Amino acid sequence: MGAQPAAVGLNSAVAKVFDFSEIQRGPTTWLFEGGPRADAGISMFIVRTRPGAAVELHTHPYPETFLLLEGRGRWTAGDEVVELEPEQMLVVPPETPHGFRNIGDEPLLVVTVHESGTVEQTFLGRDPA
Repeated sequence: MGAQPAAVGLNSAVAKVFDFSEIQRGPTTWLFEGGPRADAGISMFIVRTRPGAAVELHTHPYPETFLLLEGRGRWTAGDEVVELEPEQMLVVPPETPHGFRNIGDEPLLVVTVHESGTVEQTFLGRDPA
């Protein structure tokens, strides 16, 4: 008997299961683009950011929601700077320059939700606060 496919029937639909190994982009980054992978209207990054490291300022044509699961970080969103701790979220409006920096002693574990089936971003070449 062979291995079962990575799908589960739900009310005549098929739920798809993805291993992180399928979406890994680098040693600390995973990207799920919902459109091409699952015909879904969202995308997600899962990121582990080492202490002191940052993601430079960038924009998207849609909102982005950050869920901080581990660590401490400082986000720049437009003219605002906020610090987040685990179990906090931040929603950044469309076309708002934003980025973040790990300000703690342990890696950040962040999940970002993009309200688009594909990720569209324009990097601005500037670091966050």
